[in-house]
Amino acid sequence: MSEATDSPNISDLLWEQRKFPPSAAFQANALVSETHLYDIASEDYEAFWATQATETVTWNKPWNTICEWKSPYSKWFIGGELNVAYNCLDRHVEAGNGSKVAIHWEGEPGDTRTLTYAWLLDEVQKFSNALKGLGVQKGDRVNIYLPMIPEAVVAMLACARIGAAHSVVFGGFSSQALADRINDAEAKVLITADGGYRRGEVFPLKPQADEAVSSTPTIEHVVVVKRGGNAVTMHEGRDHWYHDLMAVAEPVCVAEPMSSEQLLFLLYTSGTTGKPKGIMHTTGGYLTHVTYTHKYVFDLHPETDVYWCTADVGWITGHSYIVYGPLSNGATQVIYEGVPNYPENDRLWSIVEKYKVSIFYTAPTAIRTFMKWGVEEPQKHDLSSLRVIGSVGEPINPEAWMWYHENIGQGRCPVVDTWWQTETGGIMISPLPGVTTTKPGSATFPLPGIGAEVVDEKGNVITRGGGYLTLTHPWPGMLRGIWGDPKRFQETYWSKFPGRYFAGDGAKLDDDGYLWLLGRVDDVMNVSGHRISTTEVESALVSHPSVAEAAVVGANDATTGQAIIAYVTLRGGASVSENDLRNHVAKEIGAIAKPKAIFFTPDLPKTRSGKIMRRLLRDVAEGRNLGDTTTLADASVVTELQKRAAESNED
Repeated sequence: MSEATDSPNISDLLWEQRKFPPSAAFQANALVSETHLYDIASEDYEAFWATQATETVTWNKPWNTICEWKSPYSKWFIGGELNVAYNCLDRHVEAGNGSKVAIHWEGEPGDTRTLTYAWLLDEVQKFSNALKGLGVQKGDRVNIYLPMIPEAVVAMLACARIGAAHSVVFGGFSSQALADRINDAEAKVLITADGGYRRGEVFPLKPQADEAVSSTPTIEHVVVVKRGGNAVTMHEGRDHWYHDLMAVAEPVCVAEPMSSEQLLFLLYTSGTTGKPKGIMHTTGGYLTHVTYTHKYVFDLHPETDVYWCTADVGWITGHSYIVYGPLSNGATQVIYEGVPNYPENDRLWSIVEKYKVSIFYTAPTAIRTFMKWGVEEPQKHDLSSLRVIGSVGEPINPEAWMWYHENIGQGRCPVVDTWWQTETGGIMISPLPGVTTTKPGSATFPLPGIGAEVVDEKGNVITRGGGYLTLTHPWPGMLRGIWGDPKRFQETYWSKFPGRYFAGDGAKLDDDGYLWLLGRVDDVMNVSGHRISTTEVESALVSHPSVAEAAVVGANDATTGQAIIAYVTLRGGASVSENDLRNHVAKEIGAIAKPKAIFFTPDLPKTRSGKIMRRLLRDVAEGRNLGDTTTLADASVVTELQKRAAESNED
């Protein structure tokens, strides 16, 4: 443990010494077991990416320029033409793999569908023609507001096939959030469903969509998939049942070649404050990035692997590592509609066993929830099919990493802890499972082809300790801007450190050069002149054997500037005193990081994507009125925390 220093940089307090090299058995069959990809990429990263584009993607027309970089704008594979839907479907069918399973779909009630590449291609061609029949043309925007059903994948690929940019909105978002995104993109068509299943009940989507469309003048048509069977109102001339359109759609729609820089999709970042940003991703570079990273980060063997990413298509993880990356690689994957604890807490492990999942990719928040439910849940099932397990969405604390490694990976599966963002398009920092010796909680190193450095407040490169994570050169999957707001694009990502993309995240480097993500710099607390990351204090709390999950915020304090306030969820049946936990943190990372107060709670306020809403926790800690809570999975959690905080203040 190092001492904190009074400096403008982020203190590094918590260190992890455990190491896990790849096993000889895993390396024997790994796609990459040596450092040659890193070596090639370090010599000429543009040439490296050109090789990946050639090897992983099928082009209708070759490019003439690999990369054009006019900071902060990049273009990749200029002059090249391709079609994303062709790469995800047609080329596999043409290669004789039409009967291969693309998707094992599992509905929350237990209904299932097995979808082949040939079936997907047929559906996508018909729905492409249906969209054309509704007036959708190349360059138009189409909004998608669906549950986790196969039609969401069909809709995305149909848009890609005809050159319309899709904007997927997570099905848990409010009608106002949907309307904001439709209006910003000026979408022409909305694709939704009557409802979907969540926690054993149908949650209605069509009424939310109707409310949104009442204030979205650009929407001309609404397509409705029948899933929930709930009663809905259909507006004549505007609304169309998906199955009716498909019944009369022409069966053939040739995949039109698109420019490499054709807009593929908009995806709005669901920031806790301010207007959402419409992140723009284009065609050739994005597809190259996600196909390459999906193949090598997960050591994908498409002939034998069954892959499962538990994200929702409404998030970038669902775009890149459910739809485009896996299907481009010809993978067989699982898609699940519902929540992980319906009807019981072992639902995910029953699905792993049922489909013999070999690659499993989920969020640290989910892992900590599994910890809370106890090891007996995964122990009910045969998880021996697993061979690679991954995490995504936020930094994973070492104890959650170890629990995942031991109880899900059973001590033999490499853990690929991945860092990336909506803006980066695909994975940027991650182990390669056949190459990298991992450390619990570290995302390890930038992938081949990616340039990343940690810098201090003045932009000086740091080789040891904490600072700001920056990206040093362009990459194919990078965002091409913010829709309709180039000034915000420049100010948000490129103004703090000129010439560098600033990710908004803090990070630190250890003595071995391993990268450790420290969360958003907005979540760094300033305690008596020490800049302390919430991630490190949360990791210290979760390292206590009684703690399943913790969230930490800084609240205004007259003495120390900010005081550390912790919210802690205990493992099932466990108990520990507040004082014992405070002393445990002091022992792990130093007295400066001891929380001033700890609140015990059965759950934490999270978005429906599983991210902890620290903004709301700060509001609770400082006694403010709460802001927008519409994106919360369970708003009652915050109400209960407010009550407990008030009772504590009275004491």
